[in-house]
Amino acid sequence: MTTKESRQKVFTLLVEVGRSTDDGLPDGATGAALMCYASGVDEAEAVRETVAILKQADLAPLDVSGYGTLEERLAEGHDIPDEERELMQRALDENSVIVAQMTPFYDKAN
Repeated sequence: MTTKESRQKVFTLLVEVGRSTDDGLPDGATGAALMCYASGVDEAEAVRETVAILKQADLAPLDVSGYGTLEERLAEGHDIPDEERELMQRALDENSVIVAQMTPFYDKAN
């Protein structure tokens, strides 16, 4: 009996977004940082899928930073709590992008 191993992996991405009409960000925010877990065969695919989904949600992605897979992050000594691991597993199971956290940015001059 053979099982087909999935080539999909889950990547941790930090996406900075700017403002756009109907983006759902809080009043007064100048943008936000979104911590996402995205499935893909490689990081480039995970980034493309994440950007596409965020654009569909009327967000304006400006920059994406990749932090690697669970295994890569563990090898770098990151402490990854169970809740985060569960979200990563969900992204893999659903072949999806999970937005785990949103931190709005505000102009300090205000």
